Amino acid sequence: MIKVFPFIFILLWSSAFITTKPIIDHSDPFAALAFRFALVALGFFLFSIYSKKKIIVDRKNFFESFFSGVLFHGVYLGGVFFSISKGMPTGIAALIVTLQPILTNVLSGPILNEKVSLKQWIGVLLGFSGAVMVLGFDIGTEIPTIGLAATVVALIAITTSTIWQKKLSNNLPLSVSNMNQALGGFIFHIIIIILFAETYIDFSTTFLVAMSHQIFLVSFGAFTILMFLIKKNSASKTVSIFFLIPPTSALMAWVFLKENLSNLDLLGFMIATVGVYIATRD
Repeated sequence: MIKVFPFIFILLWSSAFITTKPIIDHSDPFAALAFRFALVALGFFLFSIYSKKKIIVDRKNFFESFFSGVLFHGVYLGGVFFSISKGMPTGIAALIVTLQPILTNVLSGPILNEKVSLKQWIGVLLGFSGAVMVLGFDIGTEIPTIGLAATVVALIAITTSTIWQKKLSNNLPLSVSNMNQALGGFIFHIIIIILFAETYIDFSTTFLVAMSHQIFLVSFGAFTILMFLIKKNSASKTVSIFFLIPPTSALMAWVFLKENLSNLDLLGFMIATVGVYIATRD
């Protein structure tokens, strides 16, 4: 069963790109994320109570998980949502964030003492090349400077969060750790709202459907699987599967949104798949 977790994660995480734009179209990004992680924190709290997990943990374990949530749910997702709300093309944002495995490979050696083999580097480069082929660059697209900056910040945040999560000293149950991380994301977005944002949410059917998808399938499903994979595997191997997310998102957009998918896109998907296989196999 564990072997299929990466494939489930890829499908669930990729589907988030289909529902991000509808959320942004009906809300301020930080209000939407604060709303999302308030419900996610509550959900993990109730599940922890139901499964009789210890909610009150020592201060060190709490702040380790909380800070991980600030980085991942706060800075990373906040940066991505904000950049798209400012006109950043979703595909370009996804491509920039896809650089994460390369940064993680560079940093996991000196920080985590993980040995990144030549085989893994070959897989990483193939995976990135395939993702670039699928997404491509629209030369005529104007990329907003503030959107580009926010996406780069998001890239740094998700890389830091992944390495930080691997270094955590606690052994908290996933539901408790995820609750604390969701709380960290919620607090971060509340602070941004208070200091900077003009908040609004249009609770339309479109918003509620898209938000429900991101809460249940992405935050409860995909994120829990990701935390499990990081805990069980090396950071460098785990994040290599992220290269399959842009191609899979493109396939989903082709199926559900009727967006075009060229032969070059299909070739890129196959190259990315081979790259991920090389980078993650033992």
